[in-house]
Amino acid sequence: MTAPPVAAATAAAAEVSVPRAAAILDERVVDVDALLAQVVAAQRQAGRQVRGLLMTHPDGQLGCAAAMVLVDINTGTDYLVSQPLGRDSTACRADTQGFACASVVLRDALAAAPELVVSNRFGGLEAEGGGFASELLALMSHGVPVLTVVAARHVAAWQQFTGGAALLPAELAAVQAWLGQVLAPA
Repeated sequence: MTAPPVAAATAAAAEVSVPRAAAILDERVVDVDALLAQVVAAQRQAGRQVRGLLMTHPDGQLGCAAAMVLVDINTGTDYLVSQPLGRDSTACRADTQGFACASVVLRDALAAAPELVVSNRFGGLEAEGGGFASELLALMSHGVPVLTVVAARHVAAWQQFTGGAALLPAELAAVQAWLGQVLAPA
């Protein structure tokens, strides 16, 4: 026996109301880039198809003054996404052209239909509707699970952007629990 059309439509609407997305809260206590890399490595080792971008800091320094390079999880291609403004600069170092170039990775991920897409951050650019905002919306609207990181100052924007997607503590166990809820068993 099948569900009545109205009940089926209501159930489908409930499934779509909150995207299968989560952001790890970056409170600057844990190296969230290392945490994301650990999650990606574990998922790939388990045989899952994971796409997206991880943040690296080639000069070994962390923080907003450090060089930022995004790495394509699938191909290993590097994308420089910061501008060298000098150590005393207080201006935003994000290079929007670098992010535009890297956005192809997330667009290609949508076409590949992976089990999980990782995006390095939901940051200031995305909070203002730029950066990877369009790509993240496209992924979420197609039901692709998305995992990212968000700083405390952008949590409200993340919640508004996603309609209430999960916010996770920067703990491996919490991320694994969320993955267990949104991914099919490996």
